[in-house]
Amino acid sequence: MHSDDPVVDNPTEWVAQHIKRYVESDGADGHRYHGYDSLLLTTRGRKSGRLRRTALIYGQDAGDYILVASNGGADHHPAWYLNLLEDPEVHIQVGPDKFPAHARTATDEEKPRLWRLMVSVFPMYAGYQKKTARPIPVIIISPDR
Repeated sequence: MHSDDPVVDNPTEWVAQHIKRYVESDGADGHRYHGYDSLLLTTRGRKSGRLRRTALIYGQDAGDYILVASNGGADHHPAWYLNLLEDPEVHIQVGPDKFPAHARTATDEEKPRLWRLMVSVFPMYAGYQKKTARPIPVIIISPDR
């Protein structure tokens, strides 16, 4: 992923505004969203090939960042998740820190523990799962070491 490629921010207005605050503050103040820590995830668009950035609430586990592809409980996966399935090499910003990383979906063995972790971070995830028959994926983002 080339950092000089132009980045397209999530088109959802409230997400785009959060990303703008995050970037303008270099992660110093803008990384919190309604009291929750968030990171910026940049993926390569599976159709367009363009870099796509979104803001997501995260948890941490053994040096990895944990995300939930909830899409608010919609019956389809969010585009960012589909993108990282196609190309798992991603870029993240956590506060002021920016780095490349590798994304993967938690295995069936890993998911229950990580799901509990993420519901403790953001309890609304439990309600989102009740809204959809789709199993909501949990994603592990490992910084390139």
